[in-house]
Amino acid sequence: MLTLVRSPEVLPQAARPLIAVGSEDPGTFALDRLATVSLAEMVEHAALMHRTDRKYFAPLTTVRSLIDVLSDSHRVLEIDGRWSTLYRTLYYDTENLDACRHHVQKRRRRWKVRSRLYVEDGLCRIEVKTKDNRGQTHKVMGPSSPSRYGELSGAELDFVTTHLGVTHPEVDTSSMVQSAEVSYRRATLANLDHGTRVTIDWNLHCRLEAGDVWIDPAYALIETKGPVLPSVGDRALSSLGTRPRSFSKYAAAVSMMTPTIADNDVRFLQGSILHHRFRDT
Repeated sequence: MLTLVRSPEVLPQAARPLIAVGSEDPGTFALDRLATVSLAEMVEHAALMHRTDRKYFAPLTTVRSLIDVLSDSHRVLEIDGRWSTLYRTLYYDTENLDACRHHVQKRRRRWKVRSRLYVEDGLCRIEVKTKDNRGQTHKVMGPSSPSRYGELSGAELDFVTTHLGVTHPEVDTSSMVQSAEVSYRRATLANLDHGTRVTIDWNLHCRLEAGDVWIDPAYALIETKGPVLPSVGDRALSSLGTRPRSFSKYAAAVSMMTPTIADNDVRFLQGSILHHRFRDT
């Protein structure tokens, strides 16, 4: 069981990675070249609760080039003068780590359950994310509070049981356990004309009971969110020589730290893009 810091006053400090993973500022990515978009506008035009996700690893130099390419078509999400937000996400799984195993086994139908905290905004949600047989991602979010970040009981458990039960009634939600916490900083770009988004995550660190996993400070994780057909963001990444890959922050971290879960795709990244260390016992 992971031990989490509860006090909202110390969350930003507590969320800092245990490993020195760099401090790439969004200004370095030249986000100031983009027009801004409010959260309300983005939710209206690019909420994307049902979508296709594609993920890419890219060197920071490629991220800056990508923003140059997208500067005419995308706007950067701005909240209270910020162009990025610190995320903390606590993942739940079965004792057998079924959610992780299903991803590694590349099952079409799979699920994730998580408690997510937007640190600077003091906003917390409980989320259920599923993928269907067509590869489409479906996400539902329920209200929570910062003081209940990392809790799966009461209203949060009822929400998960109701929504996960629709597609995965075999999962016993009442016996789920905390399995990993992921923290990172995210900037979000939105194309309001096409209703698509591009997110850029850096300083990404995952804490598990066994140890820590983190992305190399020279890289960022980019996600495109949109329809089945490649979006403007996907085509821009392709033009920069970056290709999508199947990747889950949660599943990658758990599989790297769990010898009984063999994920060759993740092992291929080990030592170059992904790093890990076991905690002293």
